[in-house]
Amino acid sequence: MSTQTSSSAALPVAYVVLRILIVINWLMGAAILALLVVMPNQQWIMAAFKISPSPDAERLITGLRAVAVLGLVGIPLNYAVLKKLLAIVLTVRAGDPFVAANAHRLQAIAWALLALQLLSIVIGAIGNAVSSPAHPVHLDAGFSISGWLACSRQARSCATTSKGPFECRSPSNSTTSFTTAG
Repeated sequence: MSTQTSSSAALPVAYVVLRILIVINWLMGAAILALLVVMPNQQWIMAAFKISPSPDAERLITGLRAVAVLGLVGIPLNYAVLKKLLAIVLTVRAGDPFVAANAHRLQAIAWALLALQLLSIVIGAIGNAVSSPAHPVHLDAGFSISGWLACSRQARSCATTSKGPFECRSPSNSTTSFTTAG
């Protein structure tokens, strides 16, 4: 494609926003890790969440700790998505968005989204397992159709062998095709 630099005003904004999100992602990971490492005793947690002592309280606290650990697992997955998006923005800024590397980046993003979706389902299941009438747990986690649509779209495009409207140049100057319409 073209080697001239794109002049879109959205590209610098996207670049800055993605860099900020990468920093926020790592800060959230550090905060979760700090909570897990310096996790106060059970009495402090019960007071912080206003949980009355009961047989369910220990199970609830264990479940919340498990969710925090799974939150740590999500940090590198979010980082992978954000870094791949940042790399795509850079190729668009350079004026050459239809390169094979971007097709591979999109595929890596789809796999990371699938992993995040599965992680969300596990977190939702933990929330449901530790929730009780006395201590209800409401987590915004579980199945999301948008995550599955992104993954299924990527899987379908990876299975397509016919040449699409765009040919992507790889670093070795061979061509790789991918389609944008379904």
